[in-house]
Amino acid sequence: MTDIAKAVVVVPAHNENDHLPDCLRALTTAALCLPIGVTTVVVLDSCDDGSEAHAGAFGPDVHFVSVEAGNVGAARAAGFEYARTLHADVDPARTWYATTDADSAVDADWLVRMIAADADMVLGVVRIPAWRNFSPAVARRYLAGYRTHGTSHRHIHGANMGFRADAYWHVGGFRALASSEDVDLVRRFEAAALSIHRDRGLSVATSDRSEGRAPGGFAQHLRDIAQTVSGRSAEVIP
Repeated sequence: MTDIAKAVVVVPAHNENDHLPDCLRALTTAALCLPIGVTTVVVLDSCDDGSEAHAGAFGPDVHFVSVEAGNVGAARAAGFEYARTLHADVDPARTWYATTDADSAVDADWLVRMIAADADMVLGVVRIPAWRNFSPAVARRYLAGYRTHGTSHRHIHGANMGFRADAYWHVGGFRALASSEDVDLVRRFEAAALSIHRDRGLSVATSDRSEGRAPGGFAQHLRDIAQTVSGRSAEVIP
C-alpha cells in the first residue's frame, strides 16, 4: 500500500432514505478492509424524507451534514470541505478522497483497490445488478453500449471515483454544477497533467432508477436509451 494515512468518502444524498442503509453498510465493510482510519461524510442536500434518522446508526466515523444546495456538485464539495476541517492535522498528500452515490453499494475492496493503484485519481465503472424500472430491451442496449477496453475504460461516474486530497485541492475541487460535476473534475485533473488510473475491475453496484437526482445524470442516460429503443417512454416500466 502507498503512503496514504487517512481516507475520506463523501456521499451526497437528496431524499435517499430508502437507499442509504445499504450504501453505508457497504462503505463500512470497505472501511474495515483498510488498515487506516476512514471517515464517511453523508451530505444531506435539501432532504425532507427523514434521511437524517440514519445519523448515528453506523458508528462515530460516519458523519452527517446538511446543506440546502439542491446541487450535487455543491453537495460533494461541501462534504470534502467538511472533511478538510475535520482532519486539518492530516497531510493532504497522505489522504485519499473518494466519492460514491447514495443509491450505490461499493464492493469490499473498493478503497483498497483505489489506493493500491498509486495514482492521483482512480476511475471505476458501475453495474446494475437488478433491472426493475426498464425493459429487457433497454438493459440489452445499455450493456451493449457500455464498452471497456482491455483493463481500462472511458467512463466517468461520480458513484465510483477517488483521488489524492492534495491533487483534489490543487485543481480546485468539485464545482457547484447540477450535473457532470464528475466529468468537470476529471477534465481539470487531465489539464493539470495528473495521473489517472481507469480500472474496469473496480465496479460499484447502482440502481436503474428512471427519475434521477441530477439533470442529465445516469437516470437520464437510461431514459435516453429507452427512447432510442422504442421511440416512446413506454420502455420505462411503470
